[in-house]
Amino acid sequence: MEGTLRVLNRLLDEGVVSRYAIGGGMAATFYAEPFLTYDLDVFVLLPEAADGLLLSLSPLYDRLARDGYRAEKEYVLIEGVPVQFLVAYNPLVEEAVEQAIEVRYGATAARVVRLEHLLAIMLQTGRAKDRERLAAILDQVAPDQAALDGIVSRHGLRERWNLWKQRYDHD
Repeated sequence: MEGTLRVLNRLLDEGVVSRYAIGGGMAATFYAEPFLTYDLDVFVLLPEAADGLLLSLSPLYDRLARDGYRAEKEYVLIEGVPVQFLVAYNPLVEEAVEQAIEVRYGATAARVVRLEHLLAIMLQTGRAKDRERLAAILDQVAPDQAALDGIVSRHGLRERWNLWKQRYDHD
């Protein structure tokens, strides 16, 4: 994993990505007990396209290919870890990438979405595995409630959060 993080940091240093942040199940392991997860989800902000039109992952994939990393389906196997790159696809995820925190994994720095953003993204996606992970995380760790409330309000998730709390009986 540390080798994978070094590659991500190199992509950042070279300007291939403007910012990145680890999300999904792997991000959850920085806050709570690990979840079974197959891949490393990496949210990215890309440099603006030269023509100002569409953002494309092609420069990212091309750069990785020059180092021998090949895309297979939706993943790129980097130092033995399947990595799924996801362009920050909405304002919540963009904010999560912008406000990601730096953590250490061994001797290597990594950017990880803050716990409160991770919870809000899980709430927003609403998949069964995200609802389960959300409940499991909240059973283990208390988020900064003011920060979470602000994120939920800013991104139109208040009603969904209130319904979720009623269902799972979390404060």
